[in-house]
Amino acid sequence: MAGLIESYRKYDPATKSSLEVILLYPGVKATLLHKVAHALYQAKVPFFPRAISELSRFLTGIDIHPGARIGKNLIIDHGMGVVIGETAEIGDNCLIYHGVTLGGVDLSPVKRHPTLGNHVVVGAGAKILGNIRIGNYARIGANSVVIKEVPEHCTATGIPARIVNSTGVKPGDELKHDQIDEES
Repeated sequence: MAGLIESYRKYDPATKSSLEVILLYPGVKATLLHKVAHALYQAKVPFFPRAISELSRFLTGIDIHPGARIGKNLIIDHGMGVVIGETAEIGDNCLIYHGVTLGGVDLSPVKRHPTLGNHVVVGAGAKILGNIRIGNYARIGANSVVIKEVPEHCTATGIPARIVNSTGVKPGDELKHDQIDEES
């Protein structure tokens, strides 16, 4: 929990205190409720994992299926409209903005949602669809629609998304979405 609070304080300059983050940030509530729902889901408890997930969605506007696997220190900034599907996997220290969908494109009961590596930043409104991998330290631009894999340290933008930068992101610059320049 301490790491999660530190992450919010690091990446959100609007935070005034740790208590504020714990009590008032919907992403914190959603991830904590997801931990409970996910544990029950893994224990094959019927009904209650989905009930907790629905309660969380009602309280936060964030829809995380109890089957999704989420690493440490996920930041869901603002959060409203975030959808994370059943077989989605999210690595450690990722940052997801409002309106993001990690969605499936297959009705088969198989891995059908995306996998995000560690330290991935997904801009507001982005849709990442299907059983694809987004590599460590990748950035997805706001409102992009990603249907193909994105390698590590790359930035993808557009509809459909394409790699616009593969030179990596300097530490501390991962949030500078206004500086996503295309390579020459």
